[in-house]
Amino acid sequence: MAIKKTELYSSLWASADSLRGGMDASQYKDYVLTLLFMKYVSDKYKGDPYGMIDVPEGASFDDMVRLRGDKEIGDKLNKIIGALAEANDLKGVIDVADFNDEEKLGKGKDMVDRLSDLVGIFGKLDLSSNRADGDDLLGDAYEYLMRHFATESGKSKGQFYTPSEVSRILAKVVGINQDTSQDATVYDPTCGSGSLLLKVNDEAPRGLTIYGQEMDNATSALARMNMILQNNATAKIWKGNTLADPQWKDGNGQLKTFDFAVANPPFSSKNWTSGLNLTDDEFARFTWGTPPEKNGDYAFLLHILKSLKSSGKAAVILPHGVLFRGNAEARIRENLIKQGYIKGIIGLPANLFYGTGIPACIIVIDKQHANARTGIFMIDASKGFIKDGNKNRLRSQDIHKVVDVFNKQIELPRYSRMVNLAEVAGNDYNLNIPRYIDSSEPEDLHDLTAHLQGGIPNADIDALGEYWQVFPTIRQSLFQPTRPGYSEGLVEANQVKPTILAHPEFIAFADKSLLPFKNWADSAPLSQIQIGDSPKTLIFELSENLLNAYADSPLLSKYDIYQILMDYWADVMQDDVYVLVQDGWAAGNRLRELVVAKGEKLKETPDLMIGKAKYKAELIPPGLVVARYFAEQQAQIEQQQTELDAISQQLETLTEEHSGEEGLLNDAMNDKDKVTKASVTARLKHASDAEEIALLKQASRLYEDEAKAKKTLKDSQETLDKAVLAHYAGLLEAEIKQLVIQDKWLATLESNIIAEIERVTQQLANRVKELEERYAEPLPQIENNVNALSAKVAEHLKAMGLEV
Repeated sequence: MAIKKTELYSSLWASADSLRGGMDASQYKDYVLTLLFMKYVSDKYKGDPYGMIDVPEGASFDDMVRLRGDKEIGDKLNKIIGALAEANDLKGVIDVADFNDEEKLGKGKDMVDRLSDLVGIFGKLDLSSNRADGDDLLGDAYEYLMRHFATESGKSKGQFYTPSEVSRILAKVVGINQDTSQDATVYDPTCGSGSLLLKVNDEAPRGLTIYGQEMDNATSALARMNMILQNNATAKIWKGNTLADPQWKDGNGQLKTFDFAVANPPFSSKNWTSGLNLTDDEFARFTWGTPPEKNGDYAFLLHILKSLKSSGKAAVILPHGVLFRGNAEARIRENLIKQGYIKGIIGLPANLFYGTGIPACIIVIDKQHANARTGIFMIDASKGFIKDGNKNRLRSQDIHKVVDVFNKQIELPRYSRMVNLAEVAGNDYNLNIPRYIDSSEPEDLHDLTAHLQGGIPNADIDALGEYWQVFPTIRQSLFQPTRPGYSEGLVEANQVKPTILAHPEFIAFADKSLLPFKNWADSAPLSQIQIGDSPKTLIFELSENLLNAYADSPLLSKYDIYQILMDYWADVMQDDVYVLVQDGWAAGNRLRELVVAKGEKLKETPDLMIGKAKYKAELIPPGLVVARYFAEQQAQIEQQQTELDAISQQLETLTEEHSGEEGLLNDAMNDKDKVTKASVTARLKHASDAEEIALLKQASRLYEDEAKAKKTLKDSQETLDKAVLAHYAGLLEAEIKQLVIQDKWLATLESNIIAEIERVTQQLANRVKELEERYAEPLPQIENNVNALSAKVAEHLKAMGLEV
């Protein structure tokens, strides 16, 4: 059975949870990722003589499972990992974590229990059916773990990981296209866990030849594992200090040059000169200037520049300071600009990275077209993000917009522009983005004349011009001119939105705005999904087509619509498609019974319960089956629920009215000061007052009616649940497709797009309401109201014998 991404992620994070306490995330990541690697290669290559990885006898994950409960489990795990490392030239890569470290894993039974649990979590996963290509679950799972480890490691230890969203931008703007050869080389001198290199590699149609270097020993090991997990075992990753001891050299001892380079160097490194002779650098990297001794940002950039071929291209993440700092850095910056090396600059939001909260930028280098360069293309993308815990994160739409705008050189107000080199020179080669792009929103100015004389300024109404182009007569319904330059509102502020929603122009707009979605849905190849398909290819085609479908829709942002699909893909649709491409549409017939071992808690929320049995639907929630095939029974149950609620409400009202200190049901309260069926029955046996007896009998009847209604409802629900359970097995493929595609996916997406259409309208309504309330009372009217109220107060004081 296929593993869903969310299930895999939760299992992997549960493994991390089991290690908490003895070490921090920057340490326990090594244990978790080593076991993930062992499990993957064992499932994938055990017994395969032609496999990429040789799994020797006694060195598989199955051998690890047999050690659960063994008193020497830590030492024996080390030996199993060591044997696999020895057989595959992976010494110092997969055997970095010490599974026999008592300081981190505990002593005696604590270590045995902890490691047994850890191995047990991975033992439940079956990774043999997941392909190791661009769609591989393991690659995404590795990214998931890296992100969470970086989050938990904090600023001091989170620099091993570049957020995948930022990596995607670098990969897409560095210059790779459909003609890029597999022999083309890509280099990252500070490659960390390798995720940035892999993102770039995925952009090339046939992949690239990968080179990387990483100073930290454990992190370079992670990079090697990452490469193997994502089917890039031939990638060349070296450990060592790139600036002081670069590994990759040509036959003459000079730096090897590459077609592409990407990097996220440590920001403003204070010890970059360690091991370097700055006065006589053997690689001549500092031709354009020597960076400050206590700030290595330009040292890495110059190293990358020297490591590029004459046609080479690069994208490098650096702090904003490199754009405007003076002295030595200013001279380097001026020289690079004059050489034409800088193609573009992309300003990113603050607080994206795990090692620092400062804002960064992407410097895009292009040697090939340097001589002809007349300008630098700049983007201020600092406002496009969402909050994610204590960090900011780029959304899919933010990434797509940056890439579209940069690659197509699209100039957008307050977002992007091509800056002529002459203008840059006029600013003393300062590249600080706000000098060239004012991304601030226009100030909302108040009209003093309107405050004094009343009326809404036409200038403010005209500023909503994009709406009036679509809704010309709605404007006439909301405003009418009063005097030159001013109008008055025709609708009460709280009626603005209902007026807009009910207007024929809005209804027509809403219908028209759904047409691109409906046309897209009709042409989307969702029903053609089959075993072996690529989910990532599918969502790329679907999302691009939807984006293009809304390219010319008035008022609606195509990127907002795109985000609706990408969010739903991440939350629901992705899991469904991964199931379909591995198990086929027959997965729609499947309900999985949730079995919990003794002493464990149920980790999943059941979709259906029959008696004590609990079931989880693989693809189709029971509610969809009920809505399509059992609507009449469901309506009956809802009616029964309504009747039960009415009886319960009557009973609650009766007991509340008559159970106080003076109430006739006071004597029927139990020890918990509560009226119950049992207490009413007991009181009836002793009651003598006719009124009390009548009331008790009424309460007793209501309790009986409530019990009968509950039983009727329960029986009906159980009958329906059993019918639904039985119905799953008989669903035909066409019915499964109808339920999944139409009733689940497209119905949800359409609902979300309708909500987006209404959100656009809400923006208009809010602004109109704001203007009407702002200028509702001019100053003279306020003064008159104040005077009238003051006179009333004076009259009241006089009546009280107090003269003012």
